Amino acid sequence: MSEPTVADATGRIYESLQANNADIDVHIAALKAAMARAGLKEAVFDPAKLVQNNRSGRKLMQAYFRQRGVTVKFSASS
Repeated sequence: MSEPTVADATGRIYESLQANNADIDVHIAALKAAMARAGLKEAVFDPAKLVQNNRSGRKLMQAYFRQRGVTVKFSASS
């Protein structure tokens, strides 16, 4: 089985967020590993795909991911 790409891992995180954070820590670890392989320093998420797309929800997500070693940024919604 091949290692997931950053896009695959990000997609699984979106799915996990939709499923009430099921296995979120596993998906964050996969994202962290994929980012290391790709040489990326931060993960970019689309706020429109988040369950809780408000400032509080985004800050909570950033803090949770930061505790697990992943820096989160949000893309500009158009």
